[in-house]
Parts: sequence; structure tokens; C-alpha cells
Amino acid sequence: MAGKKVSAPDPARSLALLWGSHTKPGRSGLTVRAIVDTAIDLADAQGLDAVSMRMVAEQLKAGTMSLYTHVPGKGELTDLMFDSVYGDLYADADEPSRQPGGWRGALEFIARRNWDVLTKHAWIHDVPTMRNALGPNITVKYEAELRPLDSLGLTDVEMDSALTLVLTHVHGTARAGAEQLRTQRESGLSDEEWWRQISPTLTSVMSGAAQHFPLAGRVGTSVGEQFQSVIDPAHALSFGLTRILDGISLLIDERS
Repeated sequence: MAGKKVSAPDPARSLALLWGSHTKPGRSGLTVRAIVDTAIDLADAQGLDAVSMRMVAEQLKAGTMSLYTHVPGKGELTDLMFDSVYGDLYADADEPSRQPGGWRGALEFIARRNWDVLTKHAWIHDVPTMRNALGPNITVKYEAELRPLDSLGLTDVEMDSALTLVLTHVHGTARAGAEQLRTQRESGLSDEEWWRQISPTLTSVMSGAAQHFPLAGRVGTSVGEQFQSVIDPAHALSFGLTRILDGISLLIDERS
């Protein structure tokens, strides 16, 4: 999933744009909202590498230079895109907390909502996030996802760490799903078709090695037969999420 390196945005410009008006039109009639929405559509269809100021301008039937009066460059545009796709994640900052099942039900809801966004917008995996500018939607997201963990006896750092553990797992399995879909598109084969194609050869070459790698052969065959693939990202999400929440539950019990 690795793409071309996105040029580093100017943090001050990104923050000003993120927290400013996105609907006020300029002299060209363009708005930041229209530019960002067009860039997202382009990234959804062709990946983040396909997004450039020129390509977005072409989609908007506008001059490239007119875009620069609204957005300084691709780095800042990517910050805006990243924040924008999380704008409809939750109805409000308390939606996760209103889910049945207490904190556990809330974290399951959070995981599924994030999975949906990452599945719809696979290009997010190519966006550097360690120093991502904190826009309004990302800030609401963080607030909403922390609230179910408040007043459980966890420290602030433990709350953040528990949330990070859940979201990192979601990102990992969603990335695997995106890679799986990309491989299917590029090869022209579904995973099931690919599995049927290699199974005879795999069985042949592994038969002689079975005595040396009994577990690899047995477990690998079981997984292949179960999923008709080397992985089922949705299963991996559910399996891992349950184990993670069990661990967080133990920590909460210790603190209380």
C-alpha cells in the first residue's frame, strides 16, 4: 500500500485551513469544501498518488493556479482530506457512549465505525499520521472515543493507550483488507480462484516437507480451507478485538 511520499505540509497553514471556513467561495467561485471533496473522490477511485493540484483542477474544470488561492499545496490538501473523511464518523461526541454494553460496547462501536471509514477510503493508509494537524473532526473523534473510557479508574495515559491499542488493530486489519483487494484487482483473480490455482502445486511441494514443517502445513491448510485465502481481514478484526477488549477489561478490574 505504500505510495509516493506526500510533501510535508506547513502546520500553521494546515491548522488555519482546518479550522477556517470551507464554504466561502473565492473570486473563481471555488470553495475549499469543493476542492477537498473532489480530491477525496479522486483518491477513493485512484489512490492518493493520483491526487495533485492539477488533477483536482481538471476535475473541477478550473485553472490549477486558482486552487492555490485556497490551498497552498498537496500536503495541506491531504490534511484537509484526512480530517474531512472523519466528519460523519459520529452523530455527536456522545454517540459511542450511548451504545449498549457499556465501555466494551462503545469500543466495539468505535472499532466498527473506524473500520468502515478505512475500508471506504483505503488511501488513508498512505497518509502520515504521527504529526498530522489536529483538525476539528479529528478532535471531535478523539473526544468521542475517550469518553466511554472516562471514570473507569484508568489514568489518562492508560485511556489513551487503550484507545490506541484498539485503533491500531483496526488500522492493521483494514490495511490487510485493502492490500487484499488491490492484489485481487491487479491479478484479476479472487482469493478463492487464486487458492484453487495454487492448491495442487502447494500440496505437491509441501508433501515432502510435511515431516519438517508439520504445524506450518497443517495450520496453513486449515486457514486456506476455511477462508479460501491466506487471511480474512474481517475475521482478524473480530478475533483480535475480542482479545484486546478482554485485556482492557482485566486492567479496569485491577484499577477498580
